[in-house]
Amino acid sequence: MTGDRRVVALFSATMLTSAILLFAVQPMVARFVLPTFGSAPQVWAVALVFFQAVLLLGYLYAHVSSSRLGVRRALTLHGVLLVLPVLVLPLGVPATDAGTSAGNPAWALLGLLTVSVGLPFFVVSTTAPLLQRWLVNTDHPAGRDPYFLYRASNFGSVLGLVSYPLLFEPRLALDDQGRWWTWGYVLLAVLLFACAAFVWRNAGAARPVERGADEQLTVRRRLTWLVLAAVPSGLVVAATTVLTTDVAPIPLLWVLPLGLYLITFMIAFSSGGRSRWVFRASVWLMPLAILAVAVVTVAEIRSPLWLILTVHLVAVFLVAMVCHGRLAQDRPAPQKLTTFYLVESAGGVLGGAFAALLAPLVFNALWEYPLFLVGAALLWPGVRGVKPRRVWDLAWPVGLGVAVYVALTELSYENAVLIAGAAVCVLFALRRPARLAAGLAALFLAGTWGVAAAGTPVIERERNFFGVRTVEQGSGVRSLVHGTTLHGNQLLRTGLPQPTTYYHPASPIGQLVTGGPRGITRRTAVVGLGTGTMAAYSQPGDEWTFYEIDPEIVRVARNPRYFTYLRDAPGATEVVIGDARLSLEEARDRTFSLIVADAFSSDAIPTHLITREAIDLYFRKLVDDGVLAFHISNRYIDLESVLGNLAREARLACYAGDLDAPLGEGIEEANASAWVALARRPEDLGDIAGDGRWQRCETGPDSHTWTDDYSNIISLLR
Repeated sequence: MTGDRRVVALFSATMLTSAILLFAVQPMVARFVLPTFGSAPQVWAVALVFFQAVLLLGYLYAHVSSSRLGVRRALTLHGVLLVLPVLVLPLGVPATDAGTSAGNPAWALLGLLTVSVGLPFFVVSTTAPLLQRWLVNTDHPAGRDPYFLYRASNFGSVLGLVSYPLLFEPRLALDDQGRWWTWGYVLLAVLLFACAAFVWRNAGAARPVERGADEQLTVRRRLTWLVLAAVPSGLVVAATTVLTTDVAPIPLLWVLPLGLYLITFMIAFSSGGRSRWVFRASVWLMPLAILAVAVVTVAEIRSPLWLILTVHLVAVFLVAMVCHGRLAQDRPAPQKLTTFYLVESAGGVLGGAFAALLAPLVFNALWEYPLFLVGAALLWPGVRGVKPRRVWDLAWPVGLGVAVYVALTELSYENAVLIAGAAVCVLFALRRPARLAAGLAALFLAGTWGVAAAGTPVIERERNFFGVRTVEQGSGVRSLVHGTTLHGNQLLRTGLPQPTTYYHPASPIGQLVTGGPRGITRRTAVVGLGTGTMAAYSQPGDEWTFYEIDPEIVRVARNPRYFTYLRDAPGATEVVIGDARLSLEEARDRTFSLIVADAFSSDAIPTHLITREAIDLYFRKLVDDGVLAFHISNRYIDLESVLGNLAREARLACYAGDLDAPLGEGIEEANASAWVALARRPEDLGDIAGDGRWQRCETGPDSHTWTDDYSNIISLLR
């Protein structure tokens, strides 16, 4: 009995170690490559698909080696494979350019991940199915039902995900993180060799054929597994993109949806009544959760942040719980487990790839999110005993959609009230998966079109790796919206275009440019292009350089049918496509008199542009009396103390100014905005150092100073 427990402990410890390494490395490597790709929210989505695809290859290897090779030949092969990653360890990411100006950066990112982490991740990914199959091939009692190792794997997965943003990222530099992971891999290799030694000794033991070993896995059954795995996987990717677009692409927001997804696996494959109770409760609650997401999404509710996060995360958990619960109920006999894991993994890859790679190419908005929610509704078990009524099942969602559209475009009620009322109608009529899915689809389509028809007309909408851009034209004004955030507009009147929104002359940046030292704009660098509004402040003889990572933004800003700031700028303008930090490195030192950091992806902050190393770079490129200005307007994050800490450490003058708009007649075109100005000396800032509208920057603890290795956005949430 003691020997049996030792074997179970050995295999469990190996599975746990493997899972921790497997899921700690995912946010770690994504964090490595994030700055290279402009801190775009899509970085994590593409990285997640890469890891799912390599996981599928690992499961395929486990399936083929365990079914086609003898036990001892398979053990020998895997022993050799375990040694190969030593050639590329410790983990690290080679310096590279994202290549944003040529093609889709997603493919460059996939190539970079393959080179940097592909081999070690593949080897670790084979552990879960192999260990279970190895145990089945022995005479150990645990081999009759090795799914307990699957539960250990999911527990380790959650532990690995949570430990990275809470333990490793705040305390270790990126290089140190790679070295610690390497030592973890060495430990895993030792444990796997111990497991292999046990299996080698017991490989010849005969085991009677277990009941169910000859069960047939029909095509329909495998397709069901595939779909049940694909929908929650794609939903996790889509939900994470939505969440990180308006806050920031940071590991904690990456791991929350994925962690909940993995917890549902752990619960679903647990034995006992508790998991069945959670599954049943999830079945009843899932319609409420996805309808709540529909209300929040269609009505464009942006705050409070805690409520928005809760709604999306609860929906992810309940959908994953229902789908994974159904998978667990239909899992095959242990002898078929590698096939089960292979199909399940393939479903995960398909769902994730659709959301991360295909959706940005075929949709001009984040339509994959409601699409996966509708798919989840079709997989909902429904209420037993309810017979289909085909005419009613088709007629009522059409009627609901028409009513929602008419109400949104003709009535003056709040959008949220109308959408919530429609969601209640869907809830009362559901009872069957088809009705729930049809009602949800009608709510999303009619609601989205109705809100759009009642709002500002859209003249162009495009989407790529960096997000969704919309050009809107209202009464006398044309605007650029990135994601859910206004990125500038232009008044449609004759004469030279005037700066508006965050850049109005009454705004802090307007005060700095017009009240700063003479010649402050003579050589200006602007990080982030938007509509090119800042170019309106250039003077004849000035040289302005804009740095923009998204080539589509450049196309829109240069198109005179939309915006003419660049064309009509009094000074000379140039646009450099690529990540600002990498591009600025190539500029000569002491070149610029003013650097304006105004880079946002929707409302998300590219954290690598606001670190100690970034500040050092900016001031190397500034002349001795040069000025650095940061645009820090944000719905959710207060960045003033971050810049205050950086200025204190570098002994820089730091002043913060904000404008609450509109303030009255004459500045109606201004938007509320907050800015921070930094210089080597207060007198370099001109009049604003003594202007009562500007205050010295707030600071925080020294330990909160951001670097390329450390940033903590969660502590700054409003």
